[in-house]
Amino acid sequence: MKKPLQTKKNSKFTRKQLIILIVCITTGFIIGYSYKLTKNHENRNNSYVEQEESYREDLIHQQERNKELAEELRDLQERLRDYERSFAKDEDKYEHLLEEAEKLRLMLGKIPSQGPGVQVTLNDNEYDPNSTNPNEYIVHESHVFSVINELKISGAESISINGQRLKSNSYIRCNGPVITIDGKHYPAPFVIEAVGDSKTLISSLKIVGGVFDQLLSDNIVVTIEEKNLIQMDSISDEA
Repeated sequence: MKKPLQTKKNSKFTRKQLIILIVCITTGFIIGYSYKLTKNHENRNNSYVEQEESYREDLIHQQERNKELAEELRDLQERLRDYERSFAKDEDKYEHLLEEAEKLRLMLGKIPSQGPGVQVTLNDNEYDPNSTNPNEYIVHESHVFSVINELKISGAESISINGQRLKSNSYIRCNGPVITIDGKHYPAPFVIEAVGDSKTLISSLKIVGGVFDQLLSDNIVVTIEEKNLIQMDSISDEA
């Protein structure tokens, strides 16, 4: 009868141990979890502190950079005022330079040109069967050159031939009944237009013994017209 009682006592003792074990595990888990939360909280706080410190350093850096930029701005403004004062003193000189620069751009064909001017048309004459040389009745590059040179000397701002504006380094070459201008071929008639003082240009062409008389003596058909408005694109626009 004593043996069953001992088994019952041992069974109760085992249940207590199980309860204590569960309590210990639970307590350990709670303690570990609490420690982890505390550690994460500390890490987050440290991260916030480091981030705040980084922001503070960036702010200080930006403030210093703003000071440098403000000083640069003051320096540039002062230099601008110096230029303005210098420009005010030499205004006439700068206006003259601007006018010269504009003339150079027109001559180089860098900008469009428009204004009054003249139109000179050169055409081949009718061939005389009694003549031994038919070349004496057609337009050659020398005839075109003579007109262009006279127009330039007379102050033409810009010149074109058959609509093609001439550059400072344009080349003109005769090739039978056509002329070649910068690699492009044009047949007669050759229409030469020039922007400038039309009266001055016409007077220089028609001076006694000048270009007009020479062309007529070479059997070239020449017409000279005064134009109220001639428009020419820039070289870049033509390209």
